[in-house]
Amino acid sequence: MVPSTLATLLTHALERRQPLLGRLREEQTNCYRLLHGTQEGVPGVTLDRYGDLALLQTFHAPASAGALETTAAWVSEHVPRLDLVYNDRSEPGSRIRNRLHGPMATAATAERTGVERGVRHLIRARHRGRDPWLFLDLRALRRAVAGDADGRTVLNLCAYTCGVGVAAAVAGATRALNVDFASSSLAVGRANARLNQVHRISTELQSDLFPALRQLAGQRQPTMNRGRRLPRFPTLAAEQFDVVVLDPPRLAKGPFGVVDLLRDYQSLFKPALAVVADEGLLYCTNNVAEVDETTWHDILHRCAIKHGRPIKALDVIRPDADFPSADDRPPLKMVRLRV
Repeated sequence: MVPSTLATLLTHALERRQPLLGRLREEQTNCYRLLHGTQEGVPGVTLDRYGDLALLQTFHAPASAGALETTAAWVSEHVPRLDLVYNDRSEPGSRIRNRLHGPMATAATAERTGVERGVRHLIRARHRGRDPWLFLDLRALRRAVAGDADGRTVLNLCAYTCGVGVAAAVAGATRALNVDFASSSLAVGRANARLNQVHRISTELQSDLFPALRQLAGQRQPTMNRGRRLPRFPTLAAEQFDVVVLDPPRLAKGPFGVVDLLRDYQSLFKPALAVVADEGLLYCTNNVAEVDETTWHDILHRCAIKHGRPIKALDVIRPDADFPSADDRPPLKMVRLRV
């Protein structure tokens, strides 16, 4: 990428975002994507703002020294007083491969706070994991869940750092239970809940998704499989929630089952349906680009009918305009289901 071209593309991206940025300021949000490279002329490159952090990431090939200098100069001119950090994630498995030195190394490990709709979220450019602690493309879903949360109970599955649960608690949920297998992610979520003074409402459960969902749905979770003892898991009573959020990873294999959004979304969707209270809401996501949206909706409808919880209404949620899609078919698909 020619540095001068990169600067022009960044400026054009910022100009296209002006209507959105005005709304985000009104919402008290300072976390958003500045450049969605796949759709804005720089495939495999993203530039995100998280409060006072500008995070540049590459996924196909490392950025050149010239591109880094151009980005730093552009950030300084157009969104000043932000610390720029660069993560090269072009290694297999999206691992961060580049070493940092000097001020950028210090900025990368600094713990800072970003704000979304007035909700504060801890942010760190580099930590033990790979992804930022707040997924910006899920903003529209967090906004929608918060709009439904007041006076309701919320179950947040595959919670990561509990962004949905904390947002729901701040919006007035009576209870928000965040389920994830990673203790490190839940620790960030616990800190986020305390940061927003909702730690008595937004709570965490460390568990593999399958035993948690099965037990909450009133199903038995075996302790043995093919003669081998399964890892320990929390024992849970059957319970239903007014709002359930299912945001699974694309593919994950574990001792209790396989998450495969391309071939078998039903294995997660079926028990998730069972934990939604009558007249409740089920939010679902599918982040696999190869999955056709209409086909996925049909799968959800058929599965719901088969298991006696037909979908009464399906509302499509689109990512905000900082995640543009030229064909209106974004990789991240989100729905709000009334069952």
